[in-house]
Amino acid sequence: MPHSQHALVEEFPDRAELIRSLIRADDEFAAAAVDYNEVNGEILRIEAEIETTSDEYLETLKKKRLRLLDDIHEKLSHNGNTGT
Repeated sequence: MPHSQHALVEEFPDRAELIRSLIRADDEFAAAAVDYNEVNGEILRIEAEIETTSDEYLETLKKKRLRLLDDIHEKLSHNGNTGT
């Protein structure tokens, strides 16, 4: 069964341009995006059975991905607040 890729622009499709802009302009945001992509890539490899690991480790990675998404969402909200 194919799994969602969970790319940042998939997670926040209405903020794709803001994501690209912040990656270029904000080192902290760029670092969070890199961390997210690394964790997400590892999860995808495990789910595709390219890599093997324990269920506990996979769950730890998924929780880390969620924390990173929360942090990224917070930064996107502060930088892209349109007043709505």
